[in-house]
Amino acid sequence: MDRLQNLETFVRVAQTQSFAEAARQMRVAKSVVTTRIKQLEDYLGAPLFHRSTRVVRLSELGQAFLIDCTELVGRANDVVDHMRDARGRAGGILRVHALTGFVIGHFGALLREFQTAYPDIRLELNVSDAVVDPVKAGVDCALQIFPAASTELVARPLFPVRRVFCATPEYLARKAAPADPRELHQHRLGLYSGYPTRDRWTFHAEQGQQLTTYLEAALLTNSVHLLREYALEHAGIVCLPTLVAGDAILDGRLQIVLPRHQLSSFRLSAVYAATLRSAYKMELFIAHIRSAFTTVPPWDAALMEAGLLPSELIEA
Repeated sequence: MDRLQNLETFVRVAQTQSFAEAARQMRVAKSVVTTRIKQLEDYLGAPLFHRSTRVVRLSELGQAFLIDCTELVGRANDVVDHMRDARGRAGGILRVHALTGFVIGHFGALLREFQTAYPDIRLELNVSDAVVDPVKAGVDCALQIFPAASTELVARPLFPVRRVFCATPEYLARKAAPADPRELHQHRLGLYSGYPTRDRWTFHAEQGQQLTTYLEAALLTNSVHLLREYALEHAGIVCLPTLVAGDAILDGRLQIVLPRHQLSSFRLSAVYAATLRSAYKMELFIAHIRSAFTTVPPWDAALMEAGLLPSELIEA
């Protein structure tokens, strides 16, 4: 019996509350997970889980066992990672969940550079606009703009995510650009559905003035890339992160509306379990992102240089 492997399997089943999901995340057959848990239970002489056709939940022994096992498995993996790095070979699997809006157009070069520096680290990247709990999703960290969902998670800020309202010059030639946020009600709007403020939008004008209004979308979606495509079809005014809209704004395909009324910015953060605070592979990955995208990421710097974006940052 490989005790460490069985302990890692136990932790994964406990986190996902599913033998099938644990098997999927570990890329083994469900029967392998079942065998490992049975071996561990036989060794301990008591069940770790209560099982039914629908529910897998920890037994009293399993609950007492989980915290120590999670820390032990994390520490063991970290020790191995550090030993490999001491020999110049940092390696292993790093599992990451990332927002689609960040990955498309900005992530390929970063991954190439990271794997050039650490060729033995294998990346498993899940791309989705869904908000996930990295522990339950079976990933080491999630790159997202939303705060950590619990005190058991840590959020490391990476860079700001600014948002602007924009439309094509063709659309704005047909319908006059709004001069005041309340005039957005006269336009067809495309909005992102995942912001925590939902339909409530606060605009920050010069001299600290604020205006809050409720906006109704003609197109409400969880895909910022669909919103970008929608805008480029001259369909209406959309709200986009600058990391998605920046190139189209710079080359004139999109035009910022309400340039004197800023929206608050979010922070893209790396969210991970507190027990992985010192996980070596993840630290290398986070440091690499921070070095590539500094306090002012390149897409914002280009817009500022062109005079299209103010340097002032308003935090959410």
